[in-house]
Amino acid sequence: MTSFTLPAIPAQLTWQNSPREWNITAESGLVITAGHKTDWFIDPNGSFNIGNAPNALFVPPAGDFLLSAKITVGFASTFDAGVLRIHERDDVWAKLCFEYSPQSIPTVVSVVTRGSSDDCNSSEIDGSAVSLRIARLGDAFAFHYSMDDTYWHLVRYFTLGTLNSLQIGFSSQSPAGQGCTTTFTGISFRSATLTNLRNGE
Repeated sequence: MTSFTLPAIPAQLTWQNSPREWNITAESGLVITAGHKTDWFIDPNGSFNIGNAPNALFVPPAGDFLLSAKITVGFASTFDAGVLRIHERDDVWAKLCFEYSPQSIPTVVSVVTRGSSDDCNSSEIDGSAVSLRIARLGDAFAFHYSMDDTYWHLVRYFTLGTLNSLQIGFSSQSPAGQGCTTTFTGISFRSATLTNLRNGE
């Protein structure tokens, strides 16, 4: 499996599921194109389990951290999305998505999976780009989004339980479409503890 590096990321990234295409931009951003019918989701009613969307993952340093990026998505089909990912196992993971809703509206969506997926639509976004962030706080995580990279809006605060094989990173998905290209720019990782959960400072 191909591994690669990005200047902002403190470890090698490795592909879990190969993308249709990918490249590193001149500004050290990352572009991921997912193929058709790609997703990560375990339906709570037990009828559906898929885990084939491409993930570029790395092992973060021990301790608290903040991972953020501006996500620009070439929306074409319902549920197309650019994603920040947390992955412990194939049945224990979480994702923060910038996703095209069934109403054809770009929307911040979060999914937390502990055996089955807990799916929640959050804020609608005017435009094809938004900044997303993962914060680790001990055994818990917080998802935020921002329109200006200054004020961060809380999306979700949760735990995945005991973690032994934590990886985090970037993904693109196209569950109902023929493919989706996501561009990640302004990528930032830092070892730090979030001081204010509610306003994201």
